[in-house]
Amino acid sequence: MTKISIRPLLDNVLIEPMERGQQLPSGIVIPDTAKEKPQEGKVVAVGPGKSDHGEMVKPDIKVGDHVLYKRYGGDEIKDMEGKEYLMVSADDILAVIE
Repeated sequence: MTKISIRPLLDNVLIEPMERGQQLPSGIVIPDTAKEKPQEGKVVAVGPGKSDHGEMVKPDIKVGDHVLYKRYGGDEIKDMEGKEYLMVSADDILAVIE
């Protein structure tokens, strides 16, 4: 596993989106322009949390979790090597997939 050079602040979470298959079971290939945005990904970094009435509240997720997040939440970013990630608020994460 490579070291990530991006460190989220507050309750932000850095996610590596999981790409869906490009070919349907019937053999039809889906072009990039027609693919839906992924909603699943792997957590690669988690911020320390945010303050709520003077008390620090940490996110309920950890590095390595496979998560489901809001389709249009977060910001797409690239690291120095050009790898694409998604930075989302912990509130935009809907579930951890077991």
